Amino acid sequence: MINYNPKDWFSLIFRFHRSDTFRVLWPAMLCIGLYAGLVAYLEMAVWEPPRKSSSVMHSLLGFVISLMLVFRTNTAYERWSEGRKLWGTLVNCSRNLVMQTRAFVPPAQRTSHHYVATLVGNYAYALKNHLRDRPDPGELEADGPFQPRETDAPPHWPNYLAHCLYRELARLHQQGHLGDAQLLVLNGELRQFTDVCGACERIKRTPIPYSYSLFLKKFLFVYVMTMPFGFIYDFGYWITLIVVFVFYVLASLELIAEEIEQPFGRDQNDLPLDELAANIRRNARELSSVDGE
Repeated sequence: MINYNPKDWFSLIFRFHRSDTFRVLWPAMLCIGLYAGLVAYLEMAVWEPPRKSSSVMHSLLGFVISLMLVFRTNTAYERWSEGRKLWGTLVNCSRNLVMQTRAFVPPAQRTSHHYVATLVGNYAYALKNHLRDRPDPGELEADGPFQPRETDAPPHWPNYLAHCLYRELARLHQQGHLGDAQLLVLNGELRQFTDVCGACERIKRTPIPYSYSLFLKKFLFVYVMTMPFGFIYDFGYWITLIVVFVFYVLASLELIAEEIEQPFGRDQNDLPLDELAANIRRNARELSSVDGE
């Protein structure tokens, strides 16, 4: 995700970055400009007598397409925002689980404190890579019975790590290091790990309905391609620049929505999962070794 100052207007206006829509759309904008210029020339200089055009229909269709794009953008942003909230929940429940384990489990079980903290940090990295379809056991840290390089790669790393955490809490409870009430509290925090994972998978695997996305793209294409016929006698040859600009604005909104509706990837506007995972691991280490342990 790009960090920036939203109050710095002038630098934002003249800044171009890798994911800027202009870089993606300029070939299409060039073709649209040539097409609009050709239509303008044919209507103004070749076709006799000139036919009077009407912009009423395009004005009405412009209102409809603006409503569709607003819905499209809002839906995409809601998915991005929900993904950030879910990872915020993971940050909080990770801290709570490590702190509560540190408080509930006797100091004599110091190895369990560090083991739980290691698994919590590993869970964040495993979930990040799972959402990106790039499992990477090399980012997982070994501790105690958990040895990622010696473990057969499970089909679902986050579930496997959650299972390891449940197994460790059950062991502590069976050995009398955790009471029933304390185990219930820890189970509530640990259950949120799986809830967050399932919600993130829902966002990732449930895109905008295909029919809606297809119709919007077709509607946008037809609207832009017929604009020169509707506005040529209002703007003359200036219609070429107007059509290119309108196409740039409408297509940019669609491209931005396509990028942020899948917020777990590596695009510049996606969520900073690497930073969040590193923050979870760092916090888990610090909280598991308070008082200098």
